[in-house]
Amino acid sequence: MACWLIVTSTSALPLQTASPSSSTQTAKSSAGTPSASEIAAAKASGKVWVNLDSKRYHKGGRWYGKTKNGKFMTADEAKKAGYKLSTR
Repeated sequence: MACWLIVTSTSALPLQTASPSSSTQTAKSSAGTPSASEIAAAKASGKVWVNLDSKRYHKGGRWYGKTKNGKFMTADEAKKAGYKLSTR
């Protein structure tokens, strides 16, 4: 998508617009802190939040979707991958 910025009445220069690519947004969704809508959708579908650093998963509560490095998955997937239920 090209935008134009008119500098004088007779010349125009192309203006670059920065827009995040969908691959950047997808990467953030799969590992990292998700958006509020992603958290709500995951909670509604029964997914747990896995903290990749502590190797713990959260079914809800304070840390659900809030840790810096994590992702959503089912509880069965988390257990099979070796993650333990968080006690906090």
